[in-house]
Amino acid sequence: MLMLLIIGLMMSRGGRQAAESAALVARLFLGMALFFSACVILAGPVRVELAAWGPAKLALLIDPLSVLMFLLVSFLGVVVTRYSINYLDGDPGQAAFSRRLLATLTSVLVLVLSSNLLLFTAAWVAASLSLHQLLTFYGERPAAVMAARKKFIISRLADSCMVAALVLVWQGHGTWEFHELFASAKGASSVLVAGLLVAAAMLKSAQFPFHSWLPDTLETPTPVSALMHAGIINAGGFLIVRLSPLVAQSPAALNVLALLGAFTALFASVIMMTQTSVKKSLAWSTVSQMGFMMLQCGLGAFALAMMHIVAHSLYKAHAFLSSGSVVSLAKSAWMPSGRPAAHPLTVLASLAAAVVVGLGAAKAAGHAGGRDAGQGLLVAVFILATAHLLWTLWSSSLKRGLILRGLGMAVAASAACFTLHAAFEHMLSGSLPDYAPTRSMAEHAVMVVVALLFLAVLVFQSQLPAWSSRPGFARLYVHASNGFYLGTLFNKITRKIIA
Repeated sequence: MLMLLIIGLMMSRGGRQAAESAALVARLFLGMALFFSACVILAGPVRVELAAWGPAKLALLIDPLSVLMFLLVSFLGVVVTRYSINYLDGDPGQAAFSRRLLATLTSVLVLVLSSNLLLFTAAWVAASLSLHQLLTFYGERPAAVMAARKKFIISRLADSCMVAALVLVWQGHGTWEFHELFASAKGASSVLVAGLLVAAAMLKSAQFPFHSWLPDTLETPTPVSALMHAGIINAGGFLIVRLSPLVAQSPAALNVLALLGAFTALFASVIMMTQTSVKKSLAWSTVSQMGFMMLQCGLGAFALAMMHIVAHSLYKAHAFLSSGSVVSLAKSAWMPSGRPAAHPLTVLASLAAAVVVGLGAAKAAGHAGGRDAGQGLLVAVFILATAHLLWTLWSSSLKRGLILRGLGMAVAASAACFTLHAAFEHMLSGSLPDYAPTRSMAEHAVMVVVALLFLAVLVFQSQLPAWSSRPGFARLYVHASNGFYLGTLFNKITRKIIA
């Protein structure tokens, strides 16, 4: 109620004053997040019921998972609202923008603190609708309107899945409260609910083939891009993690999530390498990262997915808000035009070094993959990423200094990653299920295929400079730079639906 009062007071203010008021409210949210963190540390998880209307309850769940997300989103809110003060200074729509931005931020914060599925769904829908108002801030730009319309259609599909899950949960369990629901999450109805929740998460997080709206939303103001790519897009991943006791009831739903997540990650990473616009490259990077996060969720690595959310959000917010200064970084990282193709021996040496360093760090942190094949797959993907880091450095020269520097960076990155993973697992142990599935032979085969696909992308990246002059590659490059025309197809569908 206090936040609604503050938003109401903002409506009477205009221009820069409204933006400064929004920044003040964001700082109040961050203060609340710090207070909740202290409460959890000192007293443990707590559920706070503010009001009730029969089975509909306005209640907050303050536990390590919700506090972690509340801290992250409120911190991003402070950064984005402060950035917006000068970014839109003098724009006649600044006051309206500030109110919409604050409404979106408030909806996301209510979502992460929800203690029941009804409030979660209401906040889920509210965040989507308020984001739509931000995406259409420049209504005179056709590209912005088209992207917002595509996002609107896909979001309504996700909302439909959430509402259907809401109805099935009530019919099957007679409650929407998470703590009661998790205790009785069994049976065929829970399996169907898990499928609906996975579908909603995939739609919300721009997974293939419903991804094209995200790279097309760059006509919006930069603060919106930062908040959307660093915060709102994570709602699908948070949905899976928060409701993991329910989602884990359906191994089939998790397998679909893992497969489509892996494909989305690889598909988007290939397209990202062909983009000449920094913001476009960052947008496709978000699609790829969301795909990898869904792969982690599908494999049951929920704590790792949360670590990924935090790290990606902080990086992506910084990248969008300073996009002008990352031009050279993006080019050196993804389009090494001045660098020769990596020699096969360099690639093999990088891979061998990454295997030794990665397995050593994983074993030291207790994540060597012996407990579950899914965990082993994620360790393998990390090793491939480390190999990419090493060949990027070593392809220019194999001098002793660079070799030692590369090994030092690999050891430091591996130690930091696996240590942080262990810390997140410890911190969130009371909020997440102890997921130890029994994998079938088919699932093991799929994991091998996924690992080989990630290896193929590594080889593709290492040989990109050599292949760029080939005619076949040139044609592939053109198709990839256009997202293989899926965005164009969805534009046609959107025009037919919304004439």
